[in-house]
Amino acid sequence: MKRLHLTWGAPFAIALSLLPIATTTAIAKPFTYVNARFGTSCTFPDEIFSITEAEPENGDGQQWSAPDGASLTCSGIYNIDNDTPKSFVAGEKANTGPGYKITYSKTGKNWAVLSGVKGDKVFYERRLFGKDGVIRTVWVEYPSSLKAKYDPLASAIAASLRGP
Repeated sequence: MKRLHLTWGAPFAIALSLLPIATTTAIAKPFTYVNARFGTSCTFPDEIFSITEAEPENGDGQQWSAPDGASLTCSGIYNIDNDTPKSFVAGEKANTGPGYKITYSKTGKNWAVLSGVKGDKVFYERRLFGKDGVIRTVWVEYPSSLKAKYDPLASAIAASLRGP
């Protein structure tokens, strides 16, 4: 895992300005994670997602948690089912699991975005479908009671998702 600290653009600065920050707390600095296996990367404030979870043995990504119950995953997988952005969204919309509901979806030529609820949590997911046969994903999940805090942050983190 590589660590790079980069300068954020306006979308993230705006998202951070919307977060309630105590006067004694410094503004969260950005951290960029780069996955060695797939080259997937995403940038986020590591002061908020401060708990690094154990890396999976297959090295496909990394997960972080926040003390308030939010989590962030940045990973890659091989596209063995030849999914497209549209087929991925259609499959997720057909998911009838208890408490799982898609409330927003959008697709482009090589990407898909989903948002919804999963039980008592809100999730935001962005996937990039690479020409190299890898799907790169960022997934942010947080308690619905923290929607005002995490909605702008999740959007900024998802927009930072990159791959080679």
